[in-house]
Amino acid sequence: MLSYPVRIALIAALGGFLFGFETVVISGAEQTLEKIWSLNSFWHGFTVSSSLLGTIAGSLLAGFPAQRYGRKKTLQVVAVFFVVAAVGCAAVSAWVLFILFRIIGGLAVGASSVIAPMYISEIAPAKLRGRLAGSFQLNIVAGIFIAYLTNFAFSNIGPDAWRWMLGVMIVPAVLFWVLLLRIPESPRWLILNRREGEAVPILGRLGETDIAGATAIIKASVQEHGSRESLFQMRYFKPILYAVLLAMFNQLSGINAILYYAPRIFEMAGFDQKEAYLQPVYIGAANLLFTLLAMTVIDRFGRKRLLIIGSVGMIVFLGLTALFFRDNMGDAVAAAPVAGNKFVLLYLIGFIAFFAFSQGAVIWVFISEIFPNSVRSQGGSLGSFTHWIMAAIISWTFPVIVEGNKAGGYHSFLFYSVMMLLHLLFVWRMLPETKGRTLEEIQKELGIR
Repeated sequence: MLSYPVRIALIAALGGFLFGFETVVISGAEQTLEKIWSLNSFWHGFTVSSSLLGTIAGSLLAGFPAQRYGRKKTLQVVAVFFVVAAVGCAAVSAWVLFILFRIIGGLAVGASSVIAPMYISEIAPAKLRGRLAGSFQLNIVAGIFIAYLTNFAFSNIGPDAWRWMLGVMIVPAVLFWVLLLRIPESPRWLILNRREGEAVPILGRLGETDIAGATAIIKASVQEHGSRESLFQMRYFKPILYAVLLAMFNQLSGINAILYYAPRIFEMAGFDQKEAYLQPVYIGAANLLFTLLAMTVIDRFGRKRLLIIGSVGMIVFLGLTALFFRDNMGDAVAAAPVAGNKFVLLYLIGFIAFFAFSQGAVIWVFISEIFPNSVRSQGGSLGSFTHWIMAAIISWTFPVIVEGNKAGGYHSFLFYSVMMLLHLLFVWRMLPETKGRTLEEIQKELGIR
């Protein structure tokens, strides 16, 4: 029987499943939609990345309702947005309406990327926080894997296959909304809003043995920093810097370009259409497997060590992918032996494995840990906003680069590899370790007084 904090953390983490599914399901439909609406590379890139307009807005704005109305209520609204997006994208035929519903889905993704990790970090015991907060990322990669799987399953059912690919998300979205009815509000949010009487029984159910002491520490943190203070102060310079840089490097790895355009990348590498839809399933499986592995060691190895290991692996495999496209440009790829083409699958699986083991597992955990109670919702929004701004830039420009230049694949993956070298230096020289510390201890470690 799972403990109470584990059960409610896993329910909140289902927002990550929908996040992952909504993020990559477009990869199965993007080439069909390009033909249906006769899109050039610019508008094709916009159509694929349009949900990120909503995601950016959702990540930027989510902190405000989460702070005012609570984490639970805001998550319930997010679940409704996922339902609306699934129905709308599957049902419409007009490009403008499709973009509208993609943006609504993006709002849900952006908001869930802020609120779910925040909620989990606030209800999780310190010794379990890495694994429980990491369960959000685990659900993201599970959603990615299932999206690739359903895309492959629906790929040959006819001209309306794309509608099934996009519409099936209604099932987990409705389930998410129903399960959210069973979770409590965050006790830290309740104390932040002077509702200690409601927080005390929740802290007891979460396994807190010294409820009076825990309540006093949280109240002291709120009183010290103020319950409605602004994030942008010099005292928060370090957590702001760490959150922004970590979020930027997460996307400068090229992860969303690979996830959004996986079938297209494999066609660029010489695979036929059927094989190009199958290969992302292997990518999704590797993503899920290595995220699971990271979750088992994140509270023992620590966040920083995982990031360093992952950086080295990503540098190598992104570099190998770049060299593959350099040596097999344009028509030469299609003429290359099938066995040779399969090297790019191995390289991308290698990249995904190291990404999942490091950045993928750590980013949402770390960002949710480093900000004090009084500005955690604002800090989470800032980190997520930065993440999605970079995701929009990377995913929008990728088709423009690879379609406009025979060496586009080489230049893209070389750039991602160099960015991961810079990421390695950033983590090694600057990033602190947060494992095993309470949220209040972490802010003291960062010099926040």
